[in-house]
Amino acid sequence: MTESFLPQVNGVTGSVCRVLEQLAARGHQALVVAPRPGLVSGGDPHAPWICPESYAGARVELLPGVRLPFYSSVVVGLPTRRVTAVLRDFAPDVVHLAAPMVLGASGLAAAERLDVPAVAVFQTDIAGFARRYGLRGTDRAVWWWLRRLHGRADRTLAPSTPVLAELDRRGVPRLSLWGRGVDRQRFHPVHRSAGVRAVLAPNGEVLVGYVGRLAAEKRPKMLATLAGLPGTRLVLVGDGPEERRLRRMMPDAVFTGFRTGTELSQLMASLDVFVHTGADDTFCQAIQEALACGVPVVAAAAGGPLDLVRPGVNGLLFSPDDSDGLRAAVSALVADAELRRRLGGGALASVEGRGWDVVCEELFGHYRQVSGGACTAAVQHADDAA
Repeated sequence: MTESFLPQVNGVTGSVCRVLEQLAARGHQALVVAPRPGLVSGGDPHAPWICPESYAGARVELLPGVRLPFYSSVVVGLPTRRVTAVLRDFAPDVVHLAAPMVLGASGLAAAERLDVPAVAVFQTDIAGFARRYGLRGTDRAVWWWLRRLHGRADRTLAPSTPVLAELDRRGVPRLSLWGRGVDRQRFHPVHRSAGVRAVLAPNGEVLVGYVGRLAAEKRPKMLATLAGLPGTRLVLVGDGPEERRLRRMMPDAVFTGFRTGTELSQLMASLDVFVHTGADDTFCQAIQEALACGVPVVAAAAGGPLDLVRPGVNGLLFSPDDSDGLRAAVSALVADAELRRRLGGGALASVEGRGWDVVCEELFGHYRQVSGGACTAAVQHADDAA
């Protein structure tokens, strides 16, 4: 049951797809329950979305959903008792709830009715997301709901140690740490492209890049502090509701739009410095993908990036609200090619052993534990579209 699934592409959808692929590779069966999609990221806003009928051998069951009025590309599934009937027919050994919030509540209730163990994955800072969209004063209500949901799960998995500590502080029980994997074939220095660099940096500029949604919760407007940095070209890969405003703020930056597949691999690996401005990320997959490409990272010192970026080893951190600190960190890397080379080597080393096969084996271990070892890994996903 996923509130974010194909054709929408984001961190939640990506992790769901990777888990499904690893389940299929091990001969397990899975079911995906998703809301009917709306506007696809990077697609024609007037064209209908096409949600696959299956993925990696897993059938996709569609349920009603609605778009958020302030973020039309995000579709939220509606709670429904139909989930119980769907699960009863499928007869899973475990229900996997990733970032349960609205639709995920139906999955948890269905698991309880059917006496099936549930693993909940905390993946999105819903309270932080609400604040970025002007919904002030909602923290207490959001956390009450999240604590109530996760408190009913057999296990809650946190993607990073800062999030694990926050959940523990908030009173969420039965916690464990489970990170994310990275595709070492798709994201690798071998994809660095002289052709891409010739187009983006025709005069040998240092390429400073951001890859992600152009949306308020990622704070891409902070990138404006890097505009005009001597000897650099700023590249933004992605789309979102803030794009038009950002184009006005940074007229000399390159906006590639939404990219995936080989194009994304080449763009990421062709950067010299990767910048992430978000301060509410529970993990940040884009950072890990940049590290796998051997690109040093500059990120806000908050949330998931604290587990990924080791200052002076594979990148640099700046205080989350310090634009001058962001510019200073990027300037230090731009000015020192040897430092970039050394941190790039550290970036590659930092993702060793983080392939999806290894990471998903950790996840499947949690499945086996909550199901008493009888789990054949039939999985229902309940994700939040963040």
